[in-house]
Amino acid sequence: MALFLFASPVTLLEQTTGVARVILGILLFLSILSWALILQKFSQLSGLDNKTARFLQMFRSGRGLADPNTLRAGAGTTPLVAVYAAGYREFEAQLGVPARSAGGGTATATKLRNASAVGIEMQVAAGEEVRRLEKGMSTLATIASVSPFIGLFGTVWGVMDAFAGLGEAGTASLRAVAPGIAEALITTAAGLFAAIPALIAYNHFLHGIRSLSTRMNDFASEFVAKIETLYTS
Repeated sequence: MALFLFASPVTLLEQTTGVARVILGILLFLSILSWALILQKFSQLSGLDNKTARFLQMFRSGRGLADPNTLRAGAGTTPLVAVYAAGYREFEAQLGVPARSAGGGTATATKLRNASAVGIEMQVAAGEEVRRLEKGMSTLATIASVSPFIGLFGTVWGVMDAFAGLGEAGTASLRAVAPGIAEALITTAAGLFAAIPALIAYNHFLHGIRSLSTRMNDFASEFVAKIETLYTS
């Protein structure tokens, strides 16, 4: 038994039957898919906190409303830019003319009809941004939850195979049960290997997305409060 515990993965793979190899193939596919999603989400979410902080600093430092393109150029790509642009478009639509000054790109309106409509447009845009950021997260969650059970199925199959070998041999020997035990060990390890990174990444990314969602909602409220102060009095 100890020989199989310390055998190389190639040696263990050679001891598996067709069913165990199918299970390992499925788990390998899920692991590759998981890592592809992890790298994609990491690239998508990396640096967003710094860009968002820079965007908020630029927005709060101006007295009026800067053009969205100006903020995008200064802060970089952040979901708050899309939320701001949605509110700004509704703001301009209510004014009936582009709300920009010739000098610094700031709004020059004096009266706003419905500030709540601006907030609604920003909430809709925030929801779209959250859905975009959450794309692929359900797949990560599925891999994290399903992989251990697929590995467990291989474990059960390996134990069944071990008992079958024991029955055929007619005696309790290591040679009779070793192949089945090897299957059980390698499929269990493969299931955990696929599930653990997916679970860790899912929890990490979900925390980041929820934090951004909260910041977008807070920013929408801040934007509406600012335009109410500047353009409805």
